[in-house]
Amino acid sequence: MSRNSETRYTGTAMLLHWLLALAIIGAFGMGLYMADLPLSPTRLKLYNWHKWAGVTILALSALRLLWRLSHRPPADLPMPAWQARAAHLTHGLLYLAFFAVPLSGWAYSSAAGFPIVWFGVLPLPDFVPVDKPLAESLKELHEALAWALAGLVALHLGAVLQHLLIKKDGLMQRMLPGAR
Repeated sequence: MSRNSETRYTGTAMLLHWLLALAIIGAFGMGLYMADLPLSPTRLKLYNWHKWAGVTILALSALRLLWRLSHRPPADLPMPAWQARAAHLTHGLLYLAFFAVPLSGWAYSSAAGFPIVWFGVLPLPDFVPVDKPLAESLKELHEALAWALAGLVALHLGAVLQHLLIKKDGLMQRMLPGAR
């Protein structure tokens, strides 16, 4: 499929980008907050919300990937080849993390013996069998992947700020609804 000759992303691509961004920030913040809470109804409620957010992130990621594969983004802005390669690598790693973080959380929850019931309505199958030592390893993996995703998001935001404040090349307007 050829590159989109337009200078902006589609409305659907923008919507999926910003929904996923908000969901990831919210789930990460909730994960940080709930992890240090003592066992309580509040902690259990937040763990369920965190799981629901993770499943939602997984679904949004699948939709976003399908959209991205069938709708090419606008052509790259002029930049040095190394920057274009770094941008493409970062985006690829972001997509990988969009799937790896929630899937590792789902696996952790399954191995720990805590089922996921999406929004309290849709029970999801266990991803792995109950295995407490495996659960501990998967918990560490989930946390490490979440931090890696946070680092990639920070890198992405740094590049956006560089384009917005230093280069002033209009990159940000490509992903902002209503901007021209």
